[in-house]
Order: sequence, then C-alpha cells, then structure tokens
Amino acid sequence: MKLYRFLTGPDDSSFCHKVTAALNKGWALHGSPSLTYDPLLGKTYCGQAVVKEVEGKDYDPSIKLGEQ
Repeated sequence: MKLYRFLTGPDDSSFCHKVTAALNKGWALHGSPSLTYDPLLGKTYCGQAVVKEVEGKDYDPSIKLGEQ
C-alpha cells in the first residue's frame, strides 16, 4: 500500500526535525514544501507532503500513519 502524510508546523527547527524523523523512518518527500503566513499571529507555517510504500499490508482508515 502507498501511504501519504502532510506534515505541518511552525517555520522553525521543530518542523525540520519532524520532516527529518519521517525521512529516517522511510518516508520520501513528495512535491515541494509550502509556506503560509498568519497575519493575526504574525507567524509563518510550513507544510511538506511525504509518501511511503508499505508491503504486505492493506489500507485501513484506522491505521496510525505516523507509526508506519
């Protein structure tokens, strides 16, 4: 099965660590990262899609994507 996740977080090192952790668990970047700015909070947020192929399992909506 092929899995998809969209990681989000503040534009700081915690977001980079989140993406790095996913890459080290076998996820691969999918597409370009995105940024958005919240003018009310004065903060920038990042997003990055990642995908992963998992053999021998069938997709079920109840699976925890981050644990795969």
